[in-house]
Amino acid sequence: MKKTLSVATLLAAGLSHAAGFSIDTHSARATGLCSTANATMQDSSAIAYNPANILGVKKLDITAGDVVINPHLQFTPEGGSQQAFKPTYVPPPHAFAVYRLNEDMAAGIGVYVPFGAGANWPDDFVGRTRGLKSTVATYAFNPTFAYQAHDRFRVGVGLSLVRGTVDIRRKIALVQNEGTIQIGGAGWGFGYNAGIQVEVLEKLLSFGAQFRGPTKTNFDGKGDFQDVPAGFQTLLKDQNLKSTITLPGMVGLGLSFTPMERLTVGFDANLVLWSSIEEFAINFEDEALNNPLPKRWEDTWNFHLGAEYGVTESLFVRAGLAYDPSPSPEATLTPDLPDAHRYKAALGVGYAFNPFRVDVAYQGAILGDTKSTAPGIEGTYDGFGHSFGLTIGYSMQ
Repeated sequence: MKKTLSVATLLAAGLSHAAGFSIDTHSARATGLCSTANATMQDSSAIAYNPANILGVKKLDITAGDVVINPHLQFTPEGGSQQAFKPTYVPPPHAFAVYRLNEDMAAGIGVYVPFGAGANWPDDFVGRTRGLKSTVATYAFNPTFAYQAHDRFRVGVGLSLVRGTVDIRRKIALVQNEGTIQIGGAGWGFGYNAGIQVEVLEKLLSFGAQFRGPTKTNFDGKGDFQDVPAGFQTLLKDQNLKSTITLPGMVGLGLSFTPMERLTVGFDANLVLWSSIEEFAINFEDEALNNPLPKRWEDTWNFHLGAEYGVTESLFVRAGLAYDPSPSPEATLTPDLPDAHRYKAALGVGYAFNPFRVDVAYQGAILGDTKSTAPGIEGTYDGFGHSFGLTIGYSMQ
């Protein structure tokens, strides 16, 4: 059975702050650690990273905030001049709440954006018939439960109700003219996640692992054709459309090391199962308009290193590094889903004034030269990106 890339990710042509169109900055604390989180997150935001670790909450923990992502992407066609995104901002919010039911159990719910991006190419962009402007986001509602099975072993599980929304615009080549298609719509999907945390050496070394299953969403939308010459209006009529998205699953492995009091160092390796995206397909009412495009994305590993130091009992500083490669082969890398290898660095600060705390962070990404050999759109993608995070937390001991 073929797996398809939904219209909900068509022209996710902006860059999220992780490879493909995924987002991994679900709290300012995690952002400051360059998303080193599988074994290190112990507050309510662990819902998004490793559900077993919500047992780090003492009684009640609530966090909410936003991480604003601002990507800058350039495309240089072979033999041509460089063209760049117009300024684009992707502001994925996050909110989490966890309650410790008793010594062995905790439950909570999270709302966050696991996938999303935005595009804003100039009107004269060389690849405008494949991608011009778009906004896409998926919102996950993730109830979670964790159980302390042993003094050194935790397990957590969660279910995800995912809402996907999309707004897309691109040009259509019509002999000597150009038309425009506007696509909008939404869909629902269901997924799950699970995780474990093992204290390997007491108060010194912990291991965390999580699995997030793929999420299939049936998408319903409408295509609105504009600026269509009279000779094409019979063919290019406004109509309903359908598609299916299978958001990729992920396996995450992490270590948390505490070599001295107040210092924690973490390392994560995540396998993202991007191979679920083999092609891009939209099913119009008029089947003659269907034109599946191959993608053949590949599973990729990304790596994260982060450290947090408590300067005082209230003040914390953080830093991190990460490498996140693009899942797209050169032959299928096109402006509808542009991408580039990411090299990231982050800094963050947290301050607690019980029962509240505030975390702020900055994460920068260099988008390394990534070549495309796609027929007719050969060239190189590169650029940079910024993320600015703010999270406010409340804890009841």
